[in-house]
Amino acid sequence: MFTQACFVEPNTVQWGVVIGASLAAAVIDLRVRRIPNTITLPLAAAGILLAGLSRGFAGAGDSVAGFFVLLLPYFILFALKGSGAGDAKMMGAIGAWLGLRAGIVVLLAVAIVGGVLSILRMLVDRQRGRWLRETFAAVYVFIIGLSMGRKGLALLKATPENAEAGKGQSVTIAYGPAIFIGVCIGAWVVNGWKP
Repeated sequence: MFTQACFVEPNTVQWGVVIGASLAAAVIDLRVRRIPNTITLPLAAAGILLAGLSRGFAGAGDSVAGFFVLLLPYFILFALKGSGAGDAKMMGAIGAWLGLRAGIVVLLAVAIVGGVLSILRMLVDRQRGRWLRETFAAVYVFIIGLSMGRKGLALLKATPENAEAGKGQSVTIAYGPAIFIGVCIGAWVVNGWKP
């Protein structure tokens, strides 16, 4: 049986499974640019089953809550952008194993790592690096335009050539490595970092 402390923080076995699975998902995502259901779905089911068997209804409830809370932001991104369903399912599976509290720590760590990796990816790619600089400049000009009132807003209307230049500038990364690094950071924060 798990101790009461395990209800708050997942044990070493749970972290080991999550770190190992996220490492496997990262390697696969780098190679084929997707995280397959053969990893995510059994992982999620096993996490919920283990939580239910070891901690009863409370454990199963915590596992299901972790699943949905970690899945939801990435599912919304999938629905809006049309990519990353494997990322969403992987995050849900991680939540199923870690539960709600530790899962939220991992969710924040993965989001931060993903943002940093996306910015680095844009900076490495010269064309997208230029796009990033132009985007920051556009935000700056927009803020200045807002501060000038109606006259400033009139200056901000997009010209057709500027509208065309912004098309097709999305940056995609394999998100599996961000998930793996975020899980490792989350494990360190939950288990090792004592403020």
